[in-house]
Amino acid sequence: MTAIRVTCQARDPGPPAWDAILSPAPAFPVLEDNVVADWLVIGAGFAGLAAARRLRQLHPKASIVLLEARRIAEGPVGRNSGFMIDLPHNLASDDYAGAPDSDRMQTAMNRSAISFARDAASEYEMGGEAFVVSGKTNVAASAKGMRHNLAYAKHLGTLGEAHEILDHRQMREICGSDYYRGGLYTPGTAMLQPALFARGMAQGLVSQGVKVFENSPVVALERSAGAWSAKASTASVQSPKVILAVNGHVESFGFFKRRLMHICLYASMTRPLSEDEQRRLGGERLWAFTPADPMGTTVRKIAGTGGPRIVVRNRFTWNPARCAEEAGLKTIGRAHEKTFHARFAMLGDVDMEHSWGGFLCLSRNNVAAFGEVDEGLFSACCQNGLGAARGTLSGMLAADQASGNETDHLRYMLAQPQPGRLPPEPVASIGANAVMRWGEFRAGSEL
Repeated sequence: MTAIRVTCQARDPGPPAWDAILSPAPAFPVLEDNVVADWLVIGAGFAGLAAARRLRQLHPKASIVLLEARRIAEGPVGRNSGFMIDLPHNLASDDYAGAPDSDRMQTAMNRSAISFARDAASEYEMGGEAFVVSGKTNVAASAKGMRHNLAYAKHLGTLGEAHEILDHRQMREICGSDYYRGGLYTPGTAMLQPALFARGMAQGLVSQGVKVFENSPVVALERSAGAWSAKASTASVQSPKVILAVNGHVESFGFFKRRLMHICLYASMTRPLSEDEQRRLGGERLWAFTPADPMGTTVRKIAGTGGPRIVVRNRFTWNPARCAEEAGLKTIGRAHEKTFHARFAMLGDVDMEHSWGGFLCLSRNNVAAFGEVDEGLFSACCQNGLGAARGTLSGMLAADQASGNETDHLRYMLAQPQPGRLPPEPVASIGANAVMRWGEFRAGSEL
């Protein structure tokens, strides 16, 4: 018999704004009675939702259970910034680029995930606020940022990918601000309202017969007599095959120990902008910016439920225990207001209404924690900072692998090495914090 005790439950700081600005969601049930199922998916983030949907496609009559430790969209999926990026986006690179052959394959795989999500959004009638392919812009505020963009544009040209270099005037016309020297627009990124998307996915799965339970954290896994038993606080789910879609939390289940880096990334969202403030700002109704320097600031302007707002994301903390405290959020929020006002001085009286943090799971060699980790137990984890695209992809491919459905993308994923080992403590923590602080310093005005 295999017995796994889950060592901790991850803790994210602050309620995620994407969920908070929506009307309260109807509750899914808590797991209170023992259930037997053909398939069990643990984790209702991007990976888990995709895995459950892919399993339903492959096994139309099977019984499928999806367990989520918190409310749907309160975990990492609802803390994501909503960029489902199709192109290479290696956070460890100065300009996001990697080797051409691997970047071509990763782009094709990311696009298959975007197509999968697009089909789900259409099938479950989520609407354009939840999911739209609108593209994004890599923005540069400095000469160094411009060089990064030009280097990345050259790489995209080598790959044969569509892109457009934007100048200072064009950037001002888009966002109303003189802050940016230029930008690099690419058309293939899908933009999500992540909480709305996650809610829509979960409700769509329920309509197709998937049993979704929330507020039901798994505290232990045991395998006996050819089946796994996932134990929550008061009941359990028994299934012969289980997909772990818990990103960095997979280490709490005892897998990939000392191979994953757990980083909390922080964001803030303004209060709704008034009509006068929107006139002062000018620019387009919606836009989405990633920084030319990977350590810089992501900025989005949104509109829809909850009103027009601006979202700012930057600042990293190293959290190997996968738990971040609330105490520092006020300081982070003030830093985000400073970042915001540097870009949008005409909105000096606009403050941040929400601040929150969410975890990234990274590996040193930029690969997933993927594959069969025990008999009938499959991991779809470690998205390397691209939770929307790579999470969806990992969930799809884990369902394929568990079902014996071979594809070119699955074979490519399985051919990748395991995540590389981390240095021992305290070397890892000292080194990671030094790298992050140095990266933020070097980012300069991109931060």
